[in-house]
Amino acid sequence: MSLLEKIGMIKVYCKKIKKSIHLPDRLDVFLLLALLILIISPFVINYFVRLNAERKQINLYLSPRFVEFFGEELTNTLLREFEEENHDLKIRILNDPDREADIFIFDEGEFSGFAASESLINLSPYSSRRSIVQQRAVPLVSFMDLLFYNIELLETLGFDRPPKTREEFLAYARAGSYEDSTRHANMSGTAFSLSPQDRLAMSRDIFSWIWASGNDFWHDENRPVLNAAASSDLSFLRSLYNDRVLAYGIFDSTGEQRLREFAQGRIVMMIASAGAIPFLRESMGDDAFGITNIPGSGLGGRYSAGLSGIYAGINVNSSSPDKAWAFVSFLAEQSPLFCEMFKAIPGMLSEIIPGDYVKDDPFYSKAWDIYESSRIVNGFLRNPDAEKYENAFLEEMQAFFRSTRPPQETITAIQQRWDAITGQ
Repeated sequence: MSLLEKIGMIKVYCKKIKKSIHLPDRLDVFLLLALLILIISPFVINYFVRLNAERKQINLYLSPRFVEFFGEELTNTLLREFEEENHDLKIRILNDPDREADIFIFDEGEFSGFAASESLINLSPYSSRRSIVQQRAVPLVSFMDLLFYNIELLETLGFDRPPKTREEFLAYARAGSYEDSTRHANMSGTAFSLSPQDRLAMSRDIFSWIWASGNDFWHDENRPVLNAAASSDLSFLRSLYNDRVLAYGIFDSTGEQRLREFAQGRIVMMIASAGAIPFLRESMGDDAFGITNIPGSGLGGRYSAGLSGIYAGINVNSSSPDKAWAFVSFLAEQSPLFCEMFKAIPGMLSEIIPGDYVKDDPFYSKAWDIYESSRIVNGFLRNPDAEKYENAFLEEMQAFFRSTRPPQETITAIQQRWDAITGQ
């Protein structure tokens, strides 16, 4: 019975009261009260139902990095969708500095920090997925590094294709770095961006060259090893430094800064994440730049590459880890959406077949071809001692750049420092 029908009943009954002088007053009052109770009882019941639900509802706090990565509109949509399916859970974006998030959202650069502080719970009891990185986080979307080149600048320098070898790369970079030429003013052949503020710097600008030759640090599962084959890689990197083909501010700039310089036509070639493709297409246009694999040493090793990504993990201090896993699992199901949003390559590591954006677009189909022909290797960014390993490598490389020390001596020095960190 609707509220209007109930009110109508009361009006009719009141009219009957006025006409009748035979019904006792007590009966009139009783019936009136009964009708009033009939009307207000649904409101009272609903109130207590809501109150009880609120008492049973669990609040989970999500780190604000989620909004930074995925945007406010998508964040609100996903939270609303999850809560419609899970009435006992309320997901809130953390904005209280005195609280800790139950669910952390972070990128590759932050992973080692969480690992070092032992802030993430072991997820193996919740999932049998082998793709869960070190059983501490769920990858939501992944990217690989590629070599980007400015097509117009290369054509201006007399080159009609990107470099296929390191000898060609060095020749192209030299041609684009003549500081005394007005044609090349404020332009650099290539760039390193090794600022301590950029946690992806070493893997992107240094290690990627070593991996491209087929070298890997983790042949021994117990400790990282820099083998003698990396000698040619170090020699090549010093050639880039000594020949002054690198953009100014090697140790002070970040990858984001260099990406803007590339978009402005100030850098001919540079290594960047495949996640930069949408930004560069919008900034430069589809015909202004191209992508290719990073040239290897030519010594026969299989081309290898490292990946970066965005992850979800659960705080060890969360009071409701089981409920937090429900939301992390929900986010993992949204990976195809995230991959489409970022146009990510490879996107989902668990998927052999790429999304439609890969098949329908020449940029992403080429990036996917490079990924499929690559061997994926692990750097240090998920390791608790990542910063120590990387700093040791960088400090020895700085000494190597500024001296005539042989590459093999530098490899030995790096290995000794790594072993000291490992405790070997």
